[in-house]
Order: sequence, then structure tokens, then C-alpha cells
Amino acid sequence: MTKKTDKIKEELTKPRRKRSPPIKASDFLSTGSTLLNYACTGMVHGGIPKGKFVFFVGDSQSGKTWLALSLFAEACRNKSFDDYRLIYDDVEGGALMDLERFFGSKMIDRIEPPALDKEGISIYSETIEDFYFNIDDALQGDRPFIWVEDSMDALSSDYEGRKFEEKKTEARGGKKAKGDYGDGKAKMNSSWLRGILAGLRDTGSILIIVNQTRDNVGAGLFEPKKTRSGGHALRFYATLEIWSSVVGQIKKKVKGIDRQIGTYVRVSLKKNRVNGRVDRLAVIPIYHSYGIDDVGSCVDFLIEEGHWGKAESEKDKKRKVKRSKEKKEKKPAGVIDVKEFGVTLKRTQLIKHIEDEGLQFELRDIVSDVWQEIEEACELKRKPRYG
Repeated sequence: MTKKTDKIKEELTKPRRKRSPPIKASDFLSTGSTLLNYACTGMVHGGIPKGKFVFFVGDSQSGKTWLALSLFAEACRNKSFDDYRLIYDDVEGGALMDLERFFGSKMIDRIEPPALDKEGISIYSETIEDFYFNIDDALQGDRPFIWVEDSMDALSSDYEGRKFEEKKTEARGGKKAKGDYGDGKAKMNSSWLRGILAGLRDTGSILIIVNQTRDNVGAGLFEPKKTRSGGHALRFYATLEIWSSVVGQIKKKVKGIDRQIGTYVRVSLKKNRVNGRVDRLAVIPIYHSYGIDDVGSCVDFLIEEGHWGKAESEKDKKRKVKRSKEKKEKKPAGVIDVKEFGVTLKRTQLIKHIEDEGLQFELRDIVSDVWQEIEEACELKRKPRYG
């Protein structure tokens, strides 16, 4: 054999690096929402895989921070994440709610900033350079982590700082500033984001980057009405891209006046590398005094999908009900017939019954069956091309 042939044989027979096994169910972190877990992975108890970067994008007041902090609370309930650091880079300084009340004392004991100064004061990223330097430090540590960057929009950049000084000098009669080409974050993400992906994968760490939507001014007829900052790299490198928007208000009549007590948030998948299924939707109630209502969202889902029907009272039978031509995303009303639990109750009574009787796991199992039934009905029944 020739030297060339020998070299080829050597390359083909030398030991290969072992590939990582497929992600196991225990390697997924729950989002705190059963419906969002299913939308992301098709599994009831897990939505975010270890070792990956996930991109949260949403309108103002659409629950981005609630969802992000819920990941920390869920990690505190999951033994697979007992050794994980919970790093919250609160760039915005916007999480002013009572964190212990909504997310538990265990999370409060474990949550930490990216760094501390000599006096033990929390240090948060101010520029995008700070963010990448800080997360690189964390990757060099001896423990995996869950990192929430809240948010990309609130980060400045060294480039933006220099442009500000140039503009300030020009405004005060000094040298004319050079042309402005954005804040430099898109370029930085394109160059540096890919560099941390291997570290996330090797350590099993999770990165969540939160971003705010913006109106897409000048969008064409078939272009999206919403956009966001940060460049294309954020979508390109994300395992999941999750968008949230407010679709309605939750109100309660108090002293004769309707008062807002929460919002209905629609969460959709724009990118999904876990199972490839995008545009899966979940509508989640978020209350000002409670947070994410997982039980309520599951109840609404089962009614919306027709699994649980409204029991018709004698009064309803006699009354002519005018139905709106436009289907609205809002909580179902009326009395609900729940065959699995053997009860017929109104929505609020049903939720209380489920919580009082400890039926949350049974509820999730029912949601699981219905969701799988829908997915199977959507599958193309064809002979596999390569089977």
C-alpha cells in the first residue's frame, strides 16, 4: 500500500472521541409551566435542557422575568440541580417583587450575582463586555450554573460609550463625531456568543438571555410587526427561542369596580432544536399576587381542547346565549364537568379542589394524554423513507 493509503487507513481506524449521549429526561429543567414544558420538549416535567442557551423574547409586562426566575425556583426542587449555582445578572434592576414570597426561601439562599466586590457588594454587568467576561469566569469555575441575563437590552457596550463621548464633544463645539453604526452588541454577540457554547455543553450549564420586543417600524405586509435587538447570533445559537406577549387582562370586581389582578400571557416557540416543533402555543395566567398559575392554565387548556365540557344547567338551557364570531383567548366560564375527578364545579372552585386534594400530578397526567393525542393526530402517517 502507498503512504497515502496507509494514512487514510490510520485516520479511519484511530479511536474517536466519545460523543455525548442523547439528553436524558433528568437533564431537563422545568419552566414552572406544564404547558410551556410540553411546547418546548413534549415532556411534562422538563422544558430547558442542560448545556444549552435559551433565548427569551417578550413584550413589556409579558412575564419574561417571572418565567426566568421560575427556573431558579424549579432548580431548587430538582435534585439534578442541587450542585448548580443560580446566577442572576439583574442588569435592569427590575426584579423588585418579594422574591421569597413568590419563589421560596430555598431560591433566596442560593441566588447570587455574577460577582462580588471586596466589601461583598453585588456586581452586575453594565456592558456586554462585562457579561461575556463574567460568564467566562463562571465557566472556569468548578460548578455548573444556571445564568439568567436580564436583560440584553439593558447592557451598554464600550463602543456605545465611546460614541457617546464623541457626540458629547461634537455638541460642545469639538471634533465632529464619526458615523454611528448601532451600539456594537450585535457584532459582539456574533463574535463571542459561540465561544461560550462549548463551555455550556461541557459543564451542563444553562444560559437564559432575556430580550425586549420592539415595534418593527416600516415592516412590510408579510413581515413581523415585532422585532428585537442584539443581532442574528442570538437566534442562530439558541436551542429554544421563546416569545411572550400579553393577550388579555385578568380582572376581579371589588366594591363594584373591575380591577386588574393579572394578565393572560401567550407564549410561543419560534425556534426549537429539541424536537423541531415550533409555533406551539401556551396561554398562561400570571397574577400580581401569586405569579404563574400552572394549575389554572392546565384547566383552561383541557376546556379549550374540549376534553372537559361545560355542564349545562337548567337556567342555561332556557337562556339564549349569543356567541361572538371572533374567538377570544380568555378564561372559560361556567360550570365544568370533570369526569376524572368525579366533580362538577366552576373554574375557581375546580382549581381550589385540585390544590386542596393534591391532584396537581394527576392534572398534569391528563394534560399529557391530551397533548400527546393532539400531537399524534398532527403527525403525517407515512412509511419512513429510510426505515
